[in-house]
Amino acid sequence: MRILADMVHTTPHILDVSEIVRPEQKLKEREAFRDYSEKNPLQQRVKKTYYEMHTNQTVDFVKSQHEKWLKFDHVECTIMEALDKLNSLVDESDPDFDLPNIVHAFQTAERIRADYPEDDWFQLVGLIHDLGKIMAFYSSPQWAVVGDTFPVGCLPQASVVYGMDSFKDNKDMQDSRYNTQLGMYEKNCGMKNVIMSWGHDEYLYQVIKNHCEKAGTEIPEGGMYAIRFHSFFPWHTGGDYNYFMNDEDTDLMKWVMRLSQYDLYTKSTNIPDIEALKPYYQSLIDKYLPGNVAF
Repeated sequence: MRILADMVHTTPHILDVSEIVRPEQKLKEREAFRDYSEKNPLQQRVKKTYYEMHTNQTVDFVKSQHEKWLKFDHVECTIMEALDKLNSLVDESDPDFDLPNIVHAFQTAERIRADYPEDDWFQLVGLIHDLGKIMAFYSSPQWAVVGDTFPVGCLPQASVVYGMDSFKDNKDMQDSRYNTQLGMYEKNCGMKNVIMSWGHDEYLYQVIKNHCEKAGTEIPEGGMYAIRFHSFFPWHTGGDYNYFMNDEDTDLMKWVMRLSQYDLYTKSTNIPDIEALKPYYQSLIDKYLPGNVAF
């Protein structure tokens, strides 16, 4: 591991709000790993995080994060080193589930492997999907690391967590370029051409894209879509923002939904033998993401 920028936190605490609040009816009808009541003290913290997110995630803010992070000049490390680093993250979203983050990564990958034994790239995507959270070591606020994502530069839609009230102080909502349904975009422009709120999904997508271009490797587009949009619940589960979709989105959306479901519903106390599994997953890393990756 080669540290290029000093880490601000050695054991950052993170509250993964996507795992706590799921307003979409499709997910309400499913049994989540843990049930949080509205009176749970975590709920007020979750609400605060989302209100801060929806106030501060503007077009200008997202562009500033692209400028900051897409130089890929914070750390260079192998994928396994990055997974080990995430073990220092303290996930406060589930105080009853205090296993290391690497356990969830391997649980997700192994569940995918059981259901998709031929799609080794999708197994790898399951393993690495949270690596963008490495931003938390560099003092990024929680609302710019975790939580449901949404497009900036247009009017928020009904299924966004906490609704329009949470955007009342977002300056883009006073800007006529951005406060309509389509905002700065055109109908059917394609999700690839929409600027998403900044978080670990978009960051990891850009990190992997950059590395594959340099290494001459390729993860299938379904895997890249899954990494980039798996926290975009208002789209793939809430049914909103479909007016931005094109034919490619329609075809690839299934991979986004698959990863999202494995991500939310694979946490358990059944711990895989990580050391025994590492050689297999290292072979996938060597195939698709070899060497040191620049974050």
